Amino acid sequence: MVVAPPQLETGQTIVQARSRWVGVGWDALPGLQQDALGQGWRAWIKSCERSASMPLALATLCPQAMALANADAAGQRAWMYRHLQPYRVESLQGETQGLLTAYYEPVLEASRTPSANFNAPIYAPPANLASRKPWYTRKEMDTLPEAKAALKGKALVYLNDPVDALVLQIQGSGRIRVQQADGSFRNSRLAFAGTNEQPYKSVGKWLLDQGLTKDASWPGIKAWLARNPQRQQELLWSNPRMVFFREEALSESDVDAGPRGAQGVALSAGRSIAVDPGSIPYGTPVWISSAGPQTQLQQLVIAQDTGSAITGAVRADYFAGFGPQAGDLAGRLKQPLQMWVLWPK
Repeated sequence: MVVAPPQLETGQTIVQARSRWVGVGWDALPGLQQDALGQGWRAWIKSCERSASMPLALATLCPQAMALANADAAGQRAWMYRHLQPYRVESLQGETQGLLTAYYEPVLEASRTPSANFNAPIYAPPANLASRKPWYTRKEMDTLPEAKAALKGKALVYLNDPVDALVLQIQGSGRIRVQQADGSFRNSRLAFAGTNEQPYKSVGKWLLDQGLTKDASWPGIKAWLARNPQRQQELLWSNPRMVFFREEALSESDVDAGPRGAQGVALSAGRSIAVDPGSIPYGTPVWISSAGPQTQLQQLVIAQDTGSAITGAVRADYFAGFGPQAGDLAGRLKQPLQMWVLWPK
């Protein structure tokens, strides 16, 4: 049975640091009746498990939301109608359309020891990271004796492709498969543990600005490198930012769970987004609508992460999951976005 949404008072405005929210009726949300809400609801419950990191207005609804974990979509939708008010997210200047991109967890082969085949180190944070801000750039890490000395003994693993190492650093987490001394393989996660606090510079934009390619997606970047292998180091050094990691065990129960986002909860593929927390607080249920050549999305997602490039009111980075298919989407997705927050009445 389809429950008709109630008539809501529209036009009420809530102003955030970098956005404003304008109250709308439920009929303004495209695809509301078609989304199977269960996956989004499970992501929401993960946020509720860290309710102290959420605004109080949302946290007080968590017990009721958690009680509906196994309800059908109609029951969950009816509860939303009773307790939540949708607000269209706009910039402070009134712009309602923004940008959707995506990110993912790469799955990579790795080695504990360097070799000709595995020569791209992934580092844990150096001991003096906190005392020297900003820390050395990517180029300085490869060339200055003092930077090399600070990184000695800090390599967690070695990858077989420096570009894959860059992808891992940009995504902020990844999964690795490492052969052990006894010949067995261990799967683990490399989780974000800090940066050198240098500015992030897109290698794709570096190529575009020089007119070297018209395709700045990761497949396009790798195709350019295949034609210009002698310029690989130059491309890598164009991004001074470096990310450091910690290694975490990956148990059977963790296989389908994503890395922990900025809210501190495991991300859910297809249902977690990174946002500008000055626009949307962590733990907020959000309705997104985005149509483009890569995907069509009209669904419930939860604001659970952020990123250095995720700034502005109508801006989201969609967590696509892990592996090659997710990586292909993340490498290509860049399309228009509209967002509505679902806020307690």
